[in-house]
Amino acid sequence: MIFLLLPHFFYCQNSQLIKGKITDSLKSPLEFANILAIPEIDNQDIKFAITNNEGEYKLQLLKNYTYRITVSYLGYKSQTLTLTTDSSNIIKNFILLENPNQLQEITLNYTPPVSVKKDTIIYKVDAFATGKERKLREVLKKLPGLEVDREGNVRVQGKKVTKVLVENKSFFTGNSKLAVNNIPADAVDKVEILDNYNEVAMLKGLQDSEDMAMNIKLKEDKKKFIFGDLEVGSGYKKRYLIHPNLFYYSPKTNVNLIGDFNNQGIKSFTLRDYLEFEGGFGKLINNTKSYFGLFKSDFAQYLNNQDFVRNTNKFGALSIRQSLNTSTDINGYIISSYAKTETRENTLNTYQTTITPFTEDRTVTNNLNNNFTIGKITLDYNPSYKEDFAYNVFVKATTNSNDGIIHTINPSQTNRINIVTDATSLNIKQNISYSRKLSKKHTATLEATYNFYNDKPLTEWITNQQILQGLIPLEDDTIYAITQNKTSKAHNFSAIAKDYWVLSNFNHIYTSIGLNTAFSNFYSKDAQLLSNGNVNNFNTNGFGNDFNYNLVNTFIGLEYKFQIGITTFKPMLYYHFYNWTTKNFEDKTNNNKALLLPQFTTKIEFSNSGKINFRYALNTRFPYINQLASNYVLNSFNTVFRGDNTLENQRYHTVSLSYYKFSLFKNININASMRYNKKIEHLKPVTELDGINQYTTNILFNRPEENWALTGHFSKKIKRIKYSFKSSFNYNDFYQIVNNNRTLNIAKNISNTLSAETFFKKFPNIEIGYTKDFSDYRSQSRISKFENDSFFTFLEYSFLNDFNLKADYRFDTYKNKSAQTKSVFDIANVSLFYQKEDSPWGFEVNATNIFDIKFKQQNTFNNFIISDSKTFILPRIIMFKIAYKL
Repeated sequence: MIFLLLPHFFYCQNSQLIKGKITDSLKSPLEFANILAIPEIDNQDIKFAITNNEGEYKLQLLKNYTYRITVSYLGYKSQTLTLTTDSSNIIKNFILLENPNQLQEITLNYTPPVSVKKDTIIYKVDAFATGKERKLREVLKKLPGLEVDREGNVRVQGKKVTKVLVENKSFFTGNSKLAVNNIPADAVDKVEILDNYNEVAMLKGLQDSEDMAMNIKLKEDKKKFIFGDLEVGSGYKKRYLIHPNLFYYSPKTNVNLIGDFNNQGIKSFTLRDYLEFEGGFGKLINNTKSYFGLFKSDFAQYLNNQDFVRNTNKFGALSIRQSLNTSTDINGYIISSYAKTETRENTLNTYQTTITPFTEDRTVTNNLNNNFTIGKITLDYNPSYKEDFAYNVFVKATTNSNDGIIHTINPSQTNRINIVTDATSLNIKQNISYSRKLSKKHTATLEATYNFYNDKPLTEWITNQQILQGLIPLEDDTIYAITQNKTSKAHNFSAIAKDYWVLSNFNHIYTSIGLNTAFSNFYSKDAQLLSNGNVNNFNTNGFGNDFNYNLVNTFIGLEYKFQIGITTFKPMLYYHFYNWTTKNFEDKTNNNKALLLPQFTTKIEFSNSGKINFRYALNTRFPYINQLASNYVLNSFNTVFRGDNTLENQRYHTVSLSYYKFSLFKNININASMRYNKKIEHLKPVTELDGINQYTTNILFNRPEENWALTGHFSKKIKRIKYSFKSSFNYNDFYQIVNNNRTLNIAKNISNTLSAETFFKKFPNIEIGYTKDFSDYRSQSRISKFENDSFFTFLEYSFLNDFNLKADYRFDTYKNKSAQTKSVFDIANVSLFYQKEDSPWGFEVNATNIFDIKFKQQNTFNNFIISDSKTFILPRIIMFKIAYKL
């Protein structure tokens, strides 16, 4: 901490504050005016500031230096003065006069570092970059108001960037990670931040959009040029890395190629990237059925796994955009990945039964092979501002296999089960959207989507002991081999037509009519392969499904949007008529239901940098097909599940409230949010537990359950140091029904993080933080408490002109308070990069997991099991890399 504060103390002792107010001739404050301080000595930094809504500004200048101070504002005559700083602070006010001919008389020989309009912020990169930055992410971290996390996600004024453009065109899928981690820093001229972004310009102000886009403007010599870099590396125990990035840009053609081949456990494509491809987390969470369907899929679970014992990745991505003419673009991408992975996890599962709680010691080892290919082609036709048409087709094909071993030690038995899986999946999605401005007051949109998927997992469990005794009809044998074939197939179609009627600037009426259909089939077959070659088919004992589920949802909607002062209100009513049929073999049922679902949103906009958003919705969700399939099916080596075709829809309330405030003048960023869910009628698992063996089905449960999630983030930058505090609180109460006993469980989690980060140019930059986590799980028979203390630090230091040092360290103390156990582990990584100025060659030595830590530890909780898990990770890796920049 002393190291952190010494440069800060030195800086404060050698700086002088100049502040004041900028107004027009009528003494009205000018918000977003630019103040630029250019030092006479070339090797000193340019300083700048932007006025707040009161016209106030602050500049921190070095003592005993001469600066040329320039104040400018669009439509007003600029003012320039020369100022030599001394030991005392200065108050300097400016009055700017209007310049009606400014657009014809601009002769300024500089571009302001930051230009701010209502929904747009433009950064001039050269004003902040030193020239030593390698990737776009390193530039973005130096821009005021921008934050880039270590995965490459970007936030501006507390809001996440959801779309990345290059020269006003989407970069790959628009995901920020691929852009900021791969675009070379020296190719970027300007960075534009576009708030309330809408891809269809005529719909801005009509559709509610909290999206924020980032548009990268390239330097003139990069607008028709091939650029990029190639990185290769080799390390101890045959470690390797090959990472090419090639980009070609011209006014009509863009080609981007990214590759990544390594056995270091580095994933170039993660679950977050996948969710972004599917529309983004913010959009998916409003459609919970789509979100949870994606999140729980086998493909998503593979992507979410970040800890490995061994891992080899081969990743390639190609994106092409071609302008056919001024109004038509065609673009597409293809992403392919192959990963060979070994994972290992040891878990103590405490079963929370009401009579005799017990613990299972389970070790799971998996050897996985995962292949996927994702492709998309989009045609955009935009002949004028009044008309927009887009068509796209998306294809995803996956092939996954696993050869895993489960070793379980529990009061009933000690067993070793070999699990072999082989799964293929195909998903094809087509979407058409059309928007047209019919008149000054009316705008119409039509959107239609067709989605087809076909999943075929094949699973085999092999053991020398019987499993699931009494739940599956096994015949005696020396080796027990149980096979399962499953197929899930669906055709989904949705369409919605909407009219936007603008009564006045502050009164809008929106009407919509739509249709959602789903035609799906679920097939399952479970059997035992006997040593004598015979097959023991479980279908005669209630197993096996050939289940069809058709759901048709027609709806109409009415929305009224009106504004009073700084507050916008939008009450909404949607009337849905549902019709669904189920059929398992010859058993067929028909059902229908009508529901009125209200929604309400409110937005209070104090300024561009301060807002409150409130949203309420009454939601419904129909069961998935596997929850309805009415015959037994094996879910795992210790679980049998049976659906119920009489289940109907769930209903639940959702309330969210968010607040954010950002002040460049005060260098403050505040984000706070609350999300509350109350389940009215919902599906509840009912479990019969015998040791670790489980028989589970679902019922429609009408006892309310609640979930609260509160998060907050406060940061303030003082001089060159940013101080941050993050806090989160989660509360969840839920019922469990186990062995005919119903109990109310409560889960709580509190996490607080305090950190400080420096932004020096000549001194090392360091971030130091501390996180404290509390977890509390309460059931009728047991209270379990866990704590985790985590200290972390990150270091980055550029020295001797050509060297760059990066290091990170994390120390964790994990406590299971209930079991009176404690574990300590720390992990560290370091890299040293060298590149001589103006040389295309760079060299790097890096080491990961320096202390060769074997595992991470965490806890989880479900309906009746508390899990204390150790996840094993990659060993120490030392690499030498060579980079070449085109």
